[in-house]
Amino acid sequence: MERTDAAVFAFHGEIPPELRGFADGIKGVFLQNGYAFDPQHESPRLVINFLDPEHPRPYRRRAKATFVVSVMASMRMPEDPIKALYPYLVRALSNMMVAYTPGEGAHFLTLELGHYVEPEGPSFFDRVYARINPIACSVLVIDNIFEPDLEPELWEGDALTAELARAGRKLAEWDLLPAPFPIEEILPPEDLRHVKRLYGIGGLSYGNLSVRKDSHRFWMSASGVDKSNLREIGRDILMVKDYDPEKNAMILQVPPNITPRRVSVDAIEHWMIYREHPEVGAIIHVHAWMEGVPSTPFNYPCGTYQLAEAVAEKIREAPDPSRTVVGLKNHGLTITGRSIEDILSRIDGRLVRQVPMS
Repeated sequence: MERTDAAVFAFHGEIPPELRGFADGIKGVFLQNGYAFDPQHESPRLVINFLDPEHPRPYRRRAKATFVVSVMASMRMPEDPIKALYPYLVRALSNMMVAYTPGEGAHFLTLELGHYVEPEGPSFFDRVYARINPIACSVLVIDNIFEPDLEPELWEGDALTAELARAGRKLAEWDLLPAPFPIEEILPPEDLRHVKRLYGIGGLSYGNLSVRKDSHRFWMSASGVDKSNLREIGRDILMVKDYDPEKNAMILQVPPNITPRRVSVDAIEHWMIYREHPEVGAIIHVHAWMEGVPSTPFNYPCGTYQLAEAVAEKIREAPDPSRTVVGLKNHGLTITGRSIEDILSRIDGRLVRQVPMS
């Protein structure tokens, strides 16, 4: 799935004098790389949102496919840029935060806490483009199509959903972080409450797990639920049937007469892996790390087709795709196994709680 003719970008907010050169450079490099600039477009692929540090205001998206990069000027970079910039990222509801210091360079920060620095100098705007483009060209796969035709004998679950529930409780016992970094040390209480509401952080709600049901279906945890308390079919655990490329949506089978929750945003990633590797019986994603694992090259947003492709490529290259561990850059791990128990036994005692950032 590649970028289409919808690759339009726009500016939002008032550009202060100290950012005009930066804005011109950003505009020029995106135009050179095939994007179209249209400030009147109703649903651009990318919005560069220029922030007033005293009153940071979000860009209100009209479409889920719009990614927002907020930019503000910083006369002097603080000693701890992550702690200083993350609240702006959250308050501006952005996918990426950029703080530019004229004459020095730019700090980049993503929601998953990918933190990068690009010093000013030769090819500066080409390097800025290389940081932003993986987000700007990504395609979210977050829509669900619910088909109320799950077999009656599965309405209360089966042995496989019981395994998922036990695995969720086991991961909770390991006290893994709900995000790939100690978020409570970065945000003040008010912003922490806001980000938990906005992004559904609670328990292990940023992780996910799944198990193969048959040749084309798999059970998977829902989005934003406490993974230590997986109980109800259609709300805590869902049956993923397929992916519809025309509607860019996951197809789910649920019991009738239930208001279902969305499946985890990483369902597209699990679908790709199960489809290509029949020997994979289960997949777990956690915000933790293991030493020496291969990792994806870019910090793609969660729930995007591009992140799924990057993970699938690493698994394809592994000596044994059915039992491998792939690092998601600045985010966490995707682990395949022949069963849930196989995965848990292989990673028990080997996980590093905090994901290293680069």
